[in-house]
Formats: sequence, structure tokens, C-alpha cells
Amino acid sequence: MSHRSPLSMAALVLSITFGGSPSVMAATMSASDLRWLWPARRTATPTRTPAKSPTPNPTRAATRTPTASATSTATRTRTPVTVTGATATRTPTSSLTATWTRTATRTATATSPPPPTTSGGPRLGDCPVFPADNVWNRRVDTLPVDPNSSAYVANIGATAGLHPDFGSGLWDGGPIGIPFVTVPGTQPFVPIDFIWYGDESDSGPYPVPANAPVEGGSASSGDRHVLVVDTGNCVLYELYYAWPQSDGSWQAGSGAVFDLRSNAMRPAGWTSADAAGFAIMPGLVRYDEVAAGAINHAVRFTVPRTRNTYLWPARHQASSSTDLTRPPMGQRFRLKASFDLSAFSAANRVILTALKTYGMFIADNGSSWYLSGAPDERWDNDDLHNLQTRVHGSDFEAVDESSLIGDPNSAQAR
Repeated sequence: MSHRSPLSMAALVLSITFGGSPSVMAATMSASDLRWLWPARRTATPTRTPAKSPTPNPTRAATRTPTASATSTATRTRTPVTVTGATATRTPTSSLTATWTRTATRTATATSPPPPTTSGGPRLGDCPVFPADNVWNRRVDTLPVDPNSSAYVANIGATAGLHPDFGSGLWDGGPIGIPFVTVPGTQPFVPIDFIWYGDESDSGPYPVPANAPVEGGSASSGDRHVLVVDTGNCVLYELYYAWPQSDGSWQAGSGAVFDLRSNAMRPAGWTSADAAGFAIMPGLVRYDEVAAGAINHAVRFTVPRTRNTYLWPARHQASSSTDLTRPPMGQRFRLKASFDLSAFSAANRVILTALKTYGMFIADNGSSWYLSGAPDERWDNDDLHNLQTRVHGSDFEAVDESSLIGDPNSAQAR
């Protein structure tokens, strides 16, 4: 399928519907007219048959019934892995028929790592968002380019725009982006019923409020991430495909718990609330960081196709393809140093500077170059749209960060 720009598509629709010239209509339209063309990403539900279907809360009934069948080309599978130097800590269940392998995907080089981040690392209130020496918080602007960079960029889409998958307002009844909520250390814990990937989830209970915000809104049939930060204990709780229940408990496809003061990783081969086994919240673009003038961490993003392997610090893959032009889950990219930022707004320069300095990790299968962030009513959607129209896949390069690996089972960077 060919792809038109949002402006040209909208103008064409309007010209067909009402008559007139598409070029004239396009010239009079602004990005604010295109929010209906700029949805938050909606990935499909898992392709593995669920053990049971989620039960929506009767008091917050969804208008669309969730289903186990895929609803878009983006799939979220849970399949065995090949991994660099890690030791699996789980045995595949009898329902998995694939063979687990241990194939090294990258060997550390002698390249000197960049200097450690000197900012002390990002924070959320009184909590660190992982230690300063965590790989998410390490600069990659001086690391070598991955030898497969050109092939990866071409596969993802060299002409596709950088899509900020966050903003202000609502789309289809839900916030634009992946929301999170902070709770005190006294927040009551509630049971979590994992309906799909309990064997790779951290068991409950979790301190999830009954009214915790859901990605896409209460009626969403998309990923339905729920992210909760316990700021009293600096612990992050994340759920995938989460549904609140009438008794205060939650059903979810999978879940993971992260100590924000630790470099601990998921067991090798385990997913999380994200396909790559990552924590989601630390990789979001947050408005408060942009307003403060700096994002001191890598950012999460999605691509349409990945390979059946993953790179440190990812812990899980989500593909059956062996196509070497597809990037592995966890591949890190950065904006090229030569990219000119001078014509962008101050807010967009903060985002683009972070992409030059810290880069971004492939965390899930979805749409091309979709950059994840938290919704906030202070975002200027028209300004964010400039990233999509003026920054393209060809402006990025894949990074070889193997020199940062110390212990492959720790996210601590050298």
C-alpha cells in the first residue's frame, strides 16, 4: 500500500466529499486538523490462544469486546529466544513446541565506552529512574555505528517520519500516549489475574488503583498498558492488556515489577508488559523533562518488523523471522550527529538532542519510528507534528553498544 502524507490524505478525502482542489485544501489545513489522522498506536492482541478471555469491569464496560485474534499487522508473539551470553532461568512449558537455543548475537568489542552520565540519572520525584550507570541512562553519541545500520533503517522505512506517539487531548476516547500513575507506599495491593503469560510474569498482588489510567482509555482494545510507580518504595509495576474488575482486582495479559534503584533485569527469555522485556515508563518522553530542558535517558520506540532474536539489554524477542535485514528486539538507534536542530522549537530540540545523545531502543512491534511518550495537556500537538514531517528514518543510525556490556545479566553499563 502506498502512503500519503496526512495533509494530502485529508485534503483528498475532503475534495472527494465536498468538491474542490486537494492542493488548495491541503494548503489551508494545519496539523491540529489532523488529530483524527494521528492516533496513538494500537497493536494487535497476542497470536497465541489465550487461556481465558479478560472480563471487563461491568461498571466500566468497554464498547469493543477484546479478542484474541490479531486486529492489525502488528503482532505481539511470545516465542523462544536467541540471546547473547545469558543463562535462561526457566524451562519452556509443554505448550511451547519450539526449540530453545543459545546463539550469541553480538560479541563485545574493544571500543571504549562513552563517559558515564554525570547528571545522576533521571528521577521521578524522590526516586531514581534506574541508577545513573544503567544502560538506559548512558550516552551513546560516541559509540560506533552498527554494521547493519543501513539495512535496518531501510527495513523500518528510510522515508517514514518520526512519529511522536504522545500528545495532548484525546484520541478515540483515550489519552494520546502511554499514561502512568504515581501512588504512595501505603497504596493497597490488589490481586492480579494473568490470563495469557503468567509463566513470564511477576506474580501479584500489585498496588494498582481501581481508577488507574489505561493506555487508549477504558474502552480500548489495544495494548491497554497500565503503569504504576510506587514513589514510597521506588518500585515500578507494569501490566499489559489490563482490565479492572468489579472487586478491585485486575486481569492482565502479563506483568512485571522493577526496582527503580536497581540494575536487575528480567530472566533471560522473559517478556514483561513490553515485548522486549523492558520496563516501559523509563523509556517514555515526559513533558516535565522537556520543560526542564533535558531528557537524560534513551526512549522507547516501535518498528513494524523484527528478527527472532534480541540484544542486551532486551530479554525477549517477538518474531519468527530470520531475515537479517530486520533489526533484533532491543536494537538501539540514535539521531545522526549531523542532523540540524536549529529550525525546531525549544521543546523539539530537547527531544531531538536526547535522541542524538541517548538514542532509542526497539521495544515492540508496531508502526515505523513511533516514539513513545506520556500524555500531557501541556503538549503542543502542532509542534510535535513537525517531528513527523521533518525527521525521517534516514536521519537515524543503528548503534553498536556491545562495549557497554559488563555482565550480560545486568543492565549496568561499563
